[in-house]
Amino acid sequence: MPGQKKMLIAGGGYADIPLVQAAKALGFHVITSGNRRDDPGHRYSDECRLADYSDETAMLRLARDLRIDAICAGCNDFSALSSAYVAERMGLPGHDPSETARIIHHKDRYRQFARMHGIPTPHARGFSSIEEALGELHGFRYPLIIKPVDLTGGKGISRIARADQASKALETAFHRSHAKRVVVEEFIEGSRHGLSTFIRDGRVVFYFSDDEHYFLNPYLVSAASTPGTMPAQAVKDLCRTAETIASLLSLENGIFHIQYILGQDGPVIIEICRRAPGDLYIRFVHLATGVDYPAAIVRAASGMDCSDLTRTDPAGYFTRHCMMTSRAGVVRGLVIDPAVQGDIIEQFMWWKAGDRVDDFLTHKFGIVFLRFNSMGEMLRKTDDMQNLIRVDLA
Repeated sequence: MPGQKKMLIAGGGYADIPLVQAAKALGFHVITSGNRRDDPGHRYSDECRLADYSDETAMLRLARDLRIDAICAGCNDFSALSSAYVAERMGLPGHDPSETARIIHHKDRYRQFARMHGIPTPHARGFSSIEEALGELHGFRYPLIIKPVDLTGGKGISRIARADQASKALETAFHRSHAKRVVVEEFIEGSRHGLSTFIRDGRVVFYFSDDEHYFLNPYLVSAASTPGTMPAQAVKDLCRTAETIASLLSLENGIFHIQYILGQDGPVIIEICRRAPGDLYIRFVHLATGVDYPAAIVRAASGMDCSDLTRTDPAGYFTRHCMMTSRAGVVRGLVIDPAVQGDIIEQFMWWKAGDRVDDFLTHKFGIVFLRFNSMGEMLRKTDDMQNLIRVDLA
């Protein structure tokens, strides 16, 4: 349409679909990207122009060719970094400077920043070589977590209990890291949670709290449930911390998402990001609260007004469940227990009969959203959901 503003979304996966839909509803001509033509998000956009969103210069070249008016990160840290880079180079609104984006999305940089400003974070240090890391392990208490500084979703992460396990874990992390840097940190005991906040003029004006649930892979979230079980004081403390970080870094308006561990001494932040979390999390927020979170994120990313966003509690008890399996095999079908059939309010599936699954620790088949009648029912069924909704394998 002549005169229609263009938004480039740095992605096109299934988790980016709510962003695409929100941008189109706001009147943008939406172009999706990434390097996989068969990603389902492309079917929802006006146009698909493939480019690797982990390559900042490639994304800038694409953005200039398209003469975009706005850019929105997809559900990936590389996407957030390239979006900030493009916005900075093109003078587009709604994004932090590239240097700020790197502090937030590179684990070693963030932990150094947090330690400098007294923000609760694991004792950690970043390294650029295996030899350097091995020479400094004496300064840590075991067990340790070793992971790439620039990956999410449990990729390249190892937990070690002894120094003689370090070399292999470091090799794995360095191999997976694009930046060829890793972070070593002391393991924190406690329950794991998420807190998605929205910053406007340096203040938290909206937050959404959840419990994280895990299946066989201890580093990959397989479900989230809300309301969360964490104490109200912990949420207040984290909102204040988000505002402190927003002040220290002069953050632009928009999402500020936190993953944390609630231990004996209170909440300890493990990860932060300024992009939509994956696995249709922002659709989860929308369903649970009625707040159009995808639209708020898109509006902020394009410099539009976000003054109507206000704090809203979940209107019930909700779970977002990622379908996984406990072994390799060939997909035959889906089995849903009658005990949860009536709890399902929405689902998004991408499995097909005959699909071969080998990496079952990371492979997801679809996402199911459920609503329950009580907190107890939600927690009980969520903990057993991989049995209640399961993929039948040959």
